[in-house]
Amino acid sequence: MITKPDKNKTRQKRHRRVRNKISGTAECPRLNVFRSNKNIYAQIIDDVAGVTLASASTVEKEFTAEDKTAAAKAVGAAVAKRANEKGIKAVVFDRGGYLYHGRVEALAQAARENGLEF
Repeated sequence: MITKPDKNKTRQKRHRRVRNKISGTAECPRLNVFRSNKNIYAQIIDDVAGVTLASASTVEKEFTAEDKTAAAKAVGAAVAKRANEKGIKAVVFDRGGYLYHGRVEALAQAARENGLEF
């Protein structure tokens, strides 16, 4: 019997490969994206200190959109604004092993439009 590969395990494998190459510092932290079926989460992380500097997700009450892509844009804009308030201008983008397409791309472009550089 042949079984299908587990999509989440292959995504985690891709994410480990990417994380071996990128890391966030205090000067240029990492913008991490996690996407579930219902929600999308974004965190700006300083890996050296092990601290989350800013975050936003669709779980928060202020993000109520009918379309998941529109919600991802709102999260990208919110995390960029919260980062700008803390003086963070440049980040390293960590797509979390997901394809740079759809909701992940919408979040990234909204973050760029609101002042983050990556």
